[in-house]
Amino acid sequence: MIIAKVVGSVVSTRKDEKLIGSKFMVVEPVSGMDAGLSRIVAVDNVGAGIGEEVLIALGSAARVSIGENVPVDAAIVGIIDK
Repeated sequence: MIIAKVVGSVVSTRKDEKLIGSKFMVVEPVSGMDAGLSRIVAVDNVGAGIGEEVLIALGSAARVSIGENVPVDAAIVGIIDK
């Protein structure tokens, strides 16, 4: 998992049927193995808002958090309390 800051949202009018109803957020990693990446689009499972620091799961861990056979590579799985 990595720590990231939510910097925006993404609206998608067409998507895989397994992602219908999902909210997509743009995050910037600030800590963890991917802190050098500029931005990532992640599915939001927890209702995060812009400006919040969140925990991001990547790869198969992200898919487990969303549901089996859902085409995601990154998911917001927690909001960090300061």
